[in-house]
Amino acid sequence: MCGIVGVVQSHGNAVDFLTTGLKRLEYRGYDSSGIAVLNPQGDIERIRRVGRVSLMEEAAREAKTTGLSGIGHTRWATHGGVTESNAHPHISHHSIVVVHNGIIENFAEQRTRLQNLGYVFESQTDTEVIAHAIHAEYTQNPDLFTAVQNACRGFQGAYAIAVLAKDRPQEMVVARMGCPLLLALGEDATFIASDVSAVIEYTRRVIYLEDGDIAHINSQGIKQMVDGSNTPVQREVKISALSLSSLELGTFNHFMQKEIHEQPKAVADTIEPFLDERFAPHIFGRQAESVFREMTGIKILACGTSYYAAVTAKYWLESIAKIPTDVEIASEYRYREVIADPKVLVITISQSGETLDTMEALKYAKAQGHQHSLSICNVMESALPRESELVFYTRAGAEIGVASTKAFTTQLVALFGLSVCLGRMRGFVNEKQIEEHLQALRELSGSIQYALNLEPAISIWAQEFAKKEHALFLGRGIHYPIAMEGALKLKEITYIHAESYPAGELKHGPLALVDENMPVVVIAPLDSLLDKVKANMQEVDARGGQLYVFTNADSDIQADDKMKVIKTPRHVGVLSPIVHVIAVQLLAYHTALARGTDVDKPRNLAKSVTVE
Repeated sequence: MCGIVGVVQSHGNAVDFLTTGLKRLEYRGYDSSGIAVLNPQGDIERIRRVGRVSLMEEAAREAKTTGLSGIGHTRWATHGGVTESNAHPHISHHSIVVVHNGIIENFAEQRTRLQNLGYVFESQTDTEVIAHAIHAEYTQNPDLFTAVQNACRGFQGAYAIAVLAKDRPQEMVVARMGCPLLLALGEDATFIASDVSAVIEYTRRVIYLEDGDIAHINSQGIKQMVDGSNTPVQREVKISALSLSSLELGTFNHFMQKEIHEQPKAVADTIEPFLDERFAPHIFGRQAESVFREMTGIKILACGTSYYAAVTAKYWLESIAKIPTDVEIASEYRYREVIADPKVLVITISQSGETLDTMEALKYAKAQGHQHSLSICNVMESALPRESELVFYTRAGAEIGVASTKAFTTQLVALFGLSVCLGRMRGFVNEKQIEEHLQALRELSGSIQYALNLEPAISIWAQEFAKKEHALFLGRGIHYPIAMEGALKLKEITYIHAESYPAGELKHGPLALVDENMPVVVIAPLDSLLDKVKANMQEVDARGGQLYVFTNADSDIQADDKMKVIKTPRHVGVLSPIVHVIAVQLLAYHTALARGTDVDKPRNLAKSVTVE
């Protein structure tokens, strides 16, 4: 959940890249930031600040910090509070400098060992253990690559690290285990980063490290690289297709706002292979057809917003494909005894493809006997797709805002496409229905744009929501997960306590909370459950609650003194959840604006969750 950057170059000032790169990665962690460079005098110069990267950048400018080589970090605190002493980089004996993403699980044991060797700790972090452990090895053998190798053998947990040594100004060593890290090859410069967005302004030639890799680099590229078994390896150079414009705000005020409005295009791009190939199984990989024919059920593992996409997909998979589907929170699944069926397909969903809990859950599922896996992911070459047998890449483009929006809707498109594909293969979807589903997908972007056009009306609601401290979200059937997602979005960026319930559960407890101060948001599409939802709305009205209802243009629900109504497009059938989620995204965004919170960087949260 932290961001790492670094560079070794033959000319120029490393500070320029480090600060630019850290700004690109600030969504990964923004409690504090820091850089360290090897300056022209041969000394380590370190600048750290609590807060945003801009504060650190200003301090570096005032100090006139320069150097050819350097590393930088944006922190999301795990071990130790948000203080300058806990900020990265960490230095051991004025000679070894380290930045780190991840968690060293045996840091307490390592800390005691190093203290017994005479090392004094200045921070509460597990990262300082890495710096001292490498220094201890380096004093025995002044070869930085070997020192990092030997130190890493003693670490348990997940990490991505970059290491500089004061007496090796033109070298850097990096290592990866369970956390993302890449190398990027420039002209007379080699960059490292935890995300390609940090380097795209400088080069598109990237090498994605794999778990266990340790690489020794200089300004001309890679001097040596070994894998986890200490075997020399060469990793393929990829040309990144990431657009620099996707990393800029343009005319929008926040990345979340921009990404909400990018959904018509993101959805259209993700739909394209289904339209072109008519839900053919090979969309999900060369072996997909044989896997799909063999499997007898599905288990989906995901976290956060991706979990809500999975819950939505369960309705599609069971109603369209008639295949038993189980959905689990990845962080819970990996810590319980499970019954694994080799013929059950494991699907993992993650925007970043680096979500540690989901990655470890997949490894656990495979270890227990699951033979087939499919990853639905938005980031090329990330860890989950590499670990999976089958892959579908959504085409959302870069998502910078911490609160996921377009990644969620494109995940839903992918899961709907999978449901139709499986339904066709299993004989439950005929050619006429295929045409109907294709037409519904063609019209989906237009319906999303219609929902986006409701933004002025939703922003008026947000002014009232901004005064509240609690809210309920209700939905039934396939729209209950959209209520869940609406509550999550409100919590994430407005800090209003929000809960979601299946509307039929209202009378089984949550109704006790309803009074004139409790806004109740209802997802009430014109489907077979609408009459049931109306009855639940009457329960709220009878207790004096204020209803905020999202329904369809062709619904007969009308606003009155106790009920506010916004009408989304005409009901779009099974794709309705994708349209209705736009409304709750906009409600959360505009409520956050009204409350003055940091929309793109909500407190205590980060975008890519690479720690447990």
